[in-house]
Amino acid sequence: MHITRPRRAYAGLSQPAATPGHTARITRWTGTALLLAACTAAALHAQDTFRPPQPVTYTQKYEVYGGINYSNGQAGQNLPKRFNMAGGEVMATDWLTPKYGIAADVRYTAGTTPVLPGAQATSPHVQTRPLVSELIYMGGLQYHWGGNQHVGVNLHALAGAASGDFDHSNPGLSPAVFVGTTGLYSNHTSFMGTAGGSFDFNRSARWAVRVSPEIVFEHFGTELREFVYVSGGVLYRFGDR
Repeated sequence: MHITRPRRAYAGLSQPAATPGHTARITRWTGTALLLAACTAAALHAQDTFRPPQPVTYTQKYEVYGGINYSNGQAGQNLPKRFNMAGGEVMATDWLTPKYGIAADVRYTAGTTPVLPGAQATSPHVQTRPLVSELIYMGGLQYHWGGNQHVGVNLHALAGAASGDFDHSNPGLSPAVFVGTTGLYSNHTSFMGTAGGSFDFNRSARWAVRVSPEIVFEHFGTELREFVYVSGGVLYRFGDR
């Protein structure tokens, strides 16, 4: 007689098929875990986003400013109209105390200027609006008048020299003829000083956007003259006092 033995199910050789209910539970658990992870990441990001910014204390020892400038002056003592020049400026300040600092400043400006009508009678002719430029280097004091989290106000007084280059557009005339017919100054270095202030609109404790209006005094001719100067750019504070 042949006896058929029942087959045994061995672990690892065959697994029972997953039931629909079991698959649904796994899906729910996976979805819940992903939702919790997403909520945790969002909470951490929100905590970092809404964290109060570092307070602006104005206690850094150094600051460096760089920007563009505009000036309205005269390239010749007898010229009837003023020039419009633009360029760049860099100023560095060492704050010795919370209120007082020493500053070093370098500027370059260039532009065109009207000249006397006689310049068009020369041979060769001078341009109607020749190019002129100035390299300015000064030092002085800054005074921190006050400030809060949003804006800081400084006052400053600087003095130094300006090297004027007024014959960029000389078509080949002698210096005496060019200066005499155009009314421009001759190339030389003269005294220059400024008095003004700055408004620093704080973006953080170290970074700010600066706007700086000034009155500039120059002595290229026989008398002291003044004109308007304004610059704007970026300020960076660093170091601890």
